[in-house]
Amino acid sequence: MKINKLQINAFGKIENKEIEFSEKINVVYGKNEAGKSTLLKFIVDSLYGISKNKRGKEFSDYDRYKPWNKEEFSGKLTYTLDNGKTYEVFRDFNKKNPKIYDEELKDISKEFTIDKTYGNQFFTEQTKIDEDTFLSTLVSMQQEVKLGKQEQNTLLQKIANLAGTGEDNVSYKKAMEKINKRQIEEIGTQRSQGRPINIVKEEKFKLQDEIGELEEYKEKQYEIEELKQKIEEEVKQREEKLKLLKELKNLEEIEKIEKQKIALNKNIVNENKEKIERLKVEKNELEKKQNEIKIPEEKEEIKKKYNVSKLSNIAILILGAILAIISYKNIVLLIAFATIAMVSLAILIFTNRRNRSKQLAKNKEKQEQIKKANREKQELQSEIDKIASQIELLIRNKEEQTKIIENSKNLLKIQIEKQKQEIAQKHQLEEIDNIHIAYELENIQNKINNNKLEIHSLELDKNNILPKLEKLAEKEEELAELEEKEQNLLNLNEAMELAKQVLETAYMKMKENVTPKFTENLSKNIEQISDEKYKNVRINDEEGIIVEKENGEYISSEKLSIRYNRSTVSIIKTRSNKRIIRRKHANHTR
Repeated sequence: MKINKLQINAFGKIENKEIEFSEKINVVYGKNEAGKSTLLKFIVDSLYGISKNKRGKEFSDYDRYKPWNKEEFSGKLTYTLDNGKTYEVFRDFNKKNPKIYDEELKDISKEFTIDKTYGNQFFTEQTKIDEDTFLSTLVSMQQEVKLGKQEQNTLLQKIANLAGTGEDNVSYKKAMEKINKRQIEEIGTQRSQGRPINIVKEEKFKLQDEIGELEEYKEKQYEIEELKQKIEEEVKQREEKLKLLKELKNLEEIEKIEKQKIALNKNIVNENKEKIERLKVEKNELEKKQNEIKIPEEKEEIKKKYNVSKLSNIAILILGAILAIISYKNIVLLIAFATIAMVSLAILIFTNRRNRSKQLAKNKEKQEQIKKANREKQELQSEIDKIASQIELLIRNKEEQTKIIENSKNLLKIQIEKQKQEIAQKHQLEEIDNIHIAYELENIQNKINNNKLEIHSLELDKNNILPKLEKLAEKEEELAELEEKEQNLLNLNEAMELAKQVLETAYMKMKENVTPKFTENLSKNIEQISDEKYKNVRINDEEGIIVEKENGEYISSEKLSIRYNRSTVSIIKTRSNKRIIRRKHANHTR
């Protein structure tokens, strides 16, 4: 990578400073305490953040470089990676996380991992170089040119890793060891015991045995369901037949009721006949009684007697008048005859009056007798007429009832026959006249009741095995989970085997193609910095980096000592063309 520009607003003693670097070597120089180390520290802290931890020192870096006379404590760094992409990082050192911008000045800070302790890890993710490696290789602070034992081991391990795997943080041997260890711990093998895969298999075998025992209840449930379904079908068919029989029963009841109505009407007709006969007899008796009543004809006799008396009186008067006329010359005779006439007239009048009174009394009595007779006759006639009306009404009612009976018989026969045919067609029966409905009803109902008892018994059996089936379902779920778990373990094991295979393939290719060239360049660098004392460096799978001594013996690079008397800084290129700052020292022995 290349640092392009620094803009220091306030950091330590540096304020409002902008520095642009050229494409080649840049040298920053100045007197002691001029700020050279502060400038280098600004670069490191802009990329990795400033620490508030004292780490055994009197002051933390944050307290050491925070300006005393102002709140501003910030700056910006512009850099270009090896892929040609340029970024800007602005950091307010009072805050943990910076702001990172791409070439279009788009804020991409959230695209990187945010560590709770160290903050945004953008530079580590971009370059794959952590802060410790950066400080151990690319940057040497003042009074920090001496590498400690830990730094030496870290640097040597990274070189060995780089030669073996192409990544300074990845060791082939350790990676394989970690994969194998994780494979044993998280999965296990066929021969291991107490490992996840072995536990899963043991639990599977146990569950499979339990499920095998519970499967019998499942088969029994199927048998119960099948038998229950069969019985329910029988019940359904029998209920259909029961429904048919009930329809026929209802039809019989209707027919019975209608026949009872016809019988009732017949009884009414018979009763009417009897009533008519009784009324006829009663009428005849009344007519006979009426005929026996005689009304006397006294009116004619009275009239004749009255006329005879009247004629007698008139005859006497006429006779007196004639005698008077004859003897009108004889006064005595005249008076005598006149007196006789007058007496006769008076007697006539008196007699007439007396006779008339008697006659009137007799006539009145006769009239009363006549009225009584007429009244009795009328009363009898009224009774006769009433009886005649009743007879006529009963005859008419009898005729109507007879017609109704005949119509009801015909209609009942037609309707019943029609309904029977409809029922036969509905239930697909050829004939239903021969069915003994009452017997069949009772028989079918008994069968249905027995079927329902069987169903109830089957349901009880089913309920009794339901807990077993629920347990079976639970065990099957557990088995499915175990199989899924086993499959996941097998998939993980397959992935690990594939990772090991890929890692081994990559490692072999690195050894064949990259490692020889890398060790050759490394040998040249070691030869140069050791004044040709060590010329041959190799990468060993067991010991890592080994160095050939002058006497031909190979020793581990960790056994070499490093001493520094003075240092200068120069730039070299590695196989990946990354620019790093390294330490070159005189008067040293490795």
